Amino acid sequence: MIEKDPYLLTPGPLTTSLTVKQAMLRDWGSWDGDFNGMTAQVCQRLLEAAGGEKSHVCVPMQGSGTFAVEAVLGTLVAPDSHTLVLMNGAYGKRIGQILDYLDRPYLSIDKGDYEPPRGDEVAAFLSAHPEVAQVVVVHCETSSGILNPIEEIAAVCERAGTRLIIDSMSAFGALPVNVAALPCAALVSSANKCFEGVPGFGFAIIERSLLEGAQGRCHSLSLDLYKQWRYMEKNGQWRYTPPTHVVAAFLQALKEHEAEGGVAGRLARYTRNRDRLVAGMRELGFETLLADEWLSPIITTFLSPSASTFDFRQFYDEIKHQGFVIYPGKLTVTDSFRIGCIGQLFDEQIDDVITAVANACKNMKLTLPVPPPVLTPDNLKSD
Repeated sequence: MIEKDPYLLTPGPLTTSLTVKQAMLRDWGSWDGDFNGMTAQVCQRLLEAAGGEKSHVCVPMQGSGTFAVEAVLGTLVAPDSHTLVLMNGAYGKRIGQILDYLDRPYLSIDKGDYEPPRGDEVAAFLSAHPEVAQVVVVHCETSSGILNPIEEIAAVCERAGTRLIIDSMSAFGALPVNVAALPCAALVSSANKCFEGVPGFGFAIIERSLLEGAQGRCHSLSLDLYKQWRYMEKNGQWRYTPPTHVVAAFLQALKEHEAEGGVAGRLARYTRNRDRLVAGMRELGFETLLADEWLSPIITTFLSPSASTFDFRQFYDEIKHQGFVIYPGKLTVTDSFRIGCIGQLFDEQIDDVITAVANACKNMKLTLPVPPPVLTPDNLKSD
């Protein structure tokens, strides 16, 4: 039955290996020493992947990636501290929403749907707003597929003496990040992304000295990363019931990540997937939202063709019937859809999804190559 499941061409949850799935077949006691040892292994391996063994700590948090992002902001950002949020998609905007709920003051640079924030404009903004204590940026903004230039943003933050927090939800594990070298005060990600685990927990890699000073700051009992960390340091246990099966699956996924060559090996495969996907879709007439220099190896946004017979729901269903699940667009300015490159996807699956897209177009009476989208300056501007 497993081999008949559709491939998920999404930025997480994603298609996992059979051995990762099999790792969830055993039950674990949440206070048991063997399970606690698994948690410790997970945290150590993540610190090594992030280059933070000497400077940072790893704190897992039950729930989705957004739980972990809110936990980081609620734990590390003081109520009167000002934050600059770099936005160019739905997940940057979500960070602003979280800060609104937390009643933490923030400013933003909003680049719309298809341009990255650049170091020089961040530098100018920080110079004009010296009250900003931290900058928050999404590493890979999957609502468009854009890869943001975190290295140049980090360099600006270091010169300005401003902390940097990176939401690397859909990038960490495939794109190289060294939290100590950047530097980066905190990085947030989750189990069901580029390490190819399953959903159930996120994690934060936080500068130790910063977390040590965060006692009593969090707005939430359950999302307090300081208390979670201290409890784990003392007992080796999660404060509240952990997702035991998910942790077991993630440890297996980390072993498979290492066997593939770590970050470099995972990036090589995902990049090949993206290049093969984009080339095949362009042959069918589909255009990418982004210029090639900003295309991430995580997910690619394609513009919908300008044809009266194109209906995304039918398009989606036609492709799913052939064994692939894609993503609707998440843009505010133009019709689009997204196809992911991560998870257990290889040349065969990428070639097959191109064939599935071609078949869907034929079934929808679309000519190939498909007619290009009708774009104007107005519908490529964000509100």
